[in-house]
Amino acid sequence: MKDYILIDGSFGEGGGQIFRTALAYSAIVQKPVKIINIRAKRKNPGLRPQHLSALEALAVITKAKIRGGFIGSKEVYFEPQGIYGGKFTIDTKTAGSISLIIQAILPSLLFADKDSQVIIKGGTDVPFAPPIDTIKFVFIPLLWRLSADIKIEVKRRGHYPRGGGIVYLEVKPIKKPLKPIKLMEQGTIEKILGISHCVKLPKHVSERQVKSASEVLMQNGYENLEISIEWYPPEKDPHLGPGSGIVLWAKTNTNALLVGDELGKRGIPAETVGKNAAIELIKQIEGGGAVDVHNTDQLIPYMALADGISEISSSEISLHTLTAIYVAEKVLNARFNVEKGSEHKPSKITVKGIGYI
Repeated sequence: MKDYILIDGSFGEGGGQIFRTALAYSAIVQKPVKIINIRAKRKNPGLRPQHLSALEALAVITKAKIRGGFIGSKEVYFEPQGIYGGKFTIDTKTAGSISLIIQAILPSLLFADKDSQVIIKGGTDVPFAPPIDTIKFVFIPLLWRLSADIKIEVKRRGHYPRGGGIVYLEVKPIKKPLKPIKLMEQGTIEKILGISHCVKLPKHVSERQVKSASEVLMQNGYENLEISIEWYPPEKDPHLGPGSGIVLWAKTNTNALLVGDELGKRGIPAETVGKNAAIELIKQIEGGGAVDVHNTDQLIPYMALADGISEISSSEISLHTLTAIYVAEKVLNARFNVEKGSEHKPSKITVKGIGYI
């Protein structure tokens, strides 16, 4: 066993994020990691199926040597042996989050030896994970601006508990380091866009989500709205089980990243779903940052890897963000500076990226 970097999985939020992030960094820089106390702060600690799927996928991409790769494992050793692009299929066989698997594998695929085409099966819209629409319509377009060449296509949605979602991901390796990110000014809100979807449910569920979200947004002064509806007539609905949700994002003159979303849930009126998504978006806007709380932690790896100084203002610094920074500093030796904001001032995160290629 080679010398490895030890990561304490109980740090910060103590969930699956620190595990996925450590694996992603390890794969990129080809340094072995040993992760202990995996998901120590969760009711059912240790690896769950979606975490094991991410581990197995990265093991294939990097031809890694692994120990502890089983459900319930609280300690994993991961030793990558390169980064190999190609065609892969990742099947969680559950409603495990496809978005979280993308978070784990995407950074390393940007440094692979060739193009990659990945089919990922699982949950596209599930609790405690970013909806796939956030990844497709907000986060991936940001990475385009950093010189990343990524395509994503949602072939079928999957909701808890049935899963069955299918997403295609195509990634071309970068030829030079990622460009640094500068998102400091929220700017002016020009338009609010969104997608309200429902599957295996009546069309009015999507429509009521839109109506409720629109009412809340307009009551707060946001009138330029463009929220589309995704629905399937019963004879053309390929999904395995019912589900709904709405994702809203603000378009600003500075290309800020501000998102609010909500999943439908049995017994919760569609009106409440739409209202909650709108309230969350407004909260992030009023936080004053150019990046919302959820996209902040997703940006950390790319800020650390980019060539030059990256700086963002965030509406809210979460434990997920601090966890991502902790792992970046441990594995990549990047050094972040976090200036906590106040009620009327957003937080600021700055780092000089290592310019990895």
